[in-house]
Amino acid sequence: MFYREAGDFKTTYSDDSQTFPLQLDRMGYYAVLAVAFLVVPFVIDDYWATSVMVPFLIYAIATLGLNILTGYAGQVSLGTGGFMAVGAYATYKLTTSFPDISILIHIVLAGFITALVGMLFGLPSLRIKGFYLAVATLAAQFFLVWLFNKVPWFYNYSASGQITMPERTVLGQLVTGPSVSAPAKYLVCLVFAVALAWLARNLTRGMLGRQWMAIRDMDIAAEIIGVNPLKAKLTAFGVSSFLIGIAGALFFAVYLGAAEVGEAFGINKSFLVLFMVIIGGLGSIFGSFAGAAFLVLLPVFLKNVLVGGMGWPTDLAAHVELMIVGALIVFFLIVEPHGLAQLWRLTKEKLRLWPFPH
Repeated sequence: MFYREAGDFKTTYSDDSQTFPLQLDRMGYYAVLAVAFLVVPFVIDDYWATSVMVPFLIYAIATLGLNILTGYAGQVSLGTGGFMAVGAYATYKLTTSFPDISILIHIVLAGFITALVGMLFGLPSLRIKGFYLAVATLAAQFFLVWLFNKVPWFYNYSASGQITMPERTVLGQLVTGPSVSAPAKYLVCLVFAVALAWLARNLTRGMLGRQWMAIRDMDIAAEIIGVNPLKAKLTAFGVSSFLIGIAGALFFAVYLGAAEVGEAFGINKSFLVLFMVIIGGLGSIFGSFAGAAFLVLLPVFLKNVLVGGMGWPTDLAAHVELMIVGALIVFFLIVEPHGLAQLWRLTKEKLRLWPFPH
């Protein structure tokens, strides 16, 4: 069949170690990128950009960041919402303080600022792990939300305590503010999502990623064979917080336009991203995107079916949505702990062996 290694020869080490070893996988990957960049921007409207595509790409970046920390390095974190808030407020302060610099540079710098904050709050991971580390990162979540609420400097002494993103352009195209078009918002988030997914994929397949996985599997044995736990854990917190900070910056600057820290980046945001990691699959780049897509599309689907199609009240549909998400989390934890990514791997394996039994 066409989905086999037979006839797909590798003549160099780089070919043998590429991300997609099968030609059909590579063709599918390039086809998806071509559609995402060359087709979707011309057909997307405000509803699809606001309800589906832009939040999916932003949450995929945040889930990717948390997956690096929890899935690859084995360090449990419940502070994702707080670190997203750091990225958002860093972007706001940089944009209002240096208005002549490109917003893209501000978003990247906000990611680096969040990385430093994440490494600072990651220091307890050198002495504690598991449930105790989860509580420590949860404390970081509450502390960061309290800090941005109580220190007026962060929101430029606004009377409402809210931060509002000013209008900024990239290559003459408006990308932030109330008048930004749907294709512009989508393309900015898509570029960051593709670039950060490529970065995460290469990091996890390299020496640093192997150190993270060694610490995750057994930290004492990893230290015995020469892995520095200080370097491995802090780099995991740094890279994870960098991605989460960029997600928070995009969430505020491109998607919301205005935010209040308690509502936009509360504890519910941390749990939502954690659920995306669980459903998508721990330790998987594809799982990060799959989990984000599932939990972004599910509320839209339920709203259209329950509210639009069946006439249910909105609050009842919201409760049903929470019940379904909770049931799915329990299901995946019991039946398939590796989530949608593992189901995708099993499907491809069966396809490669078809029509022979497995």
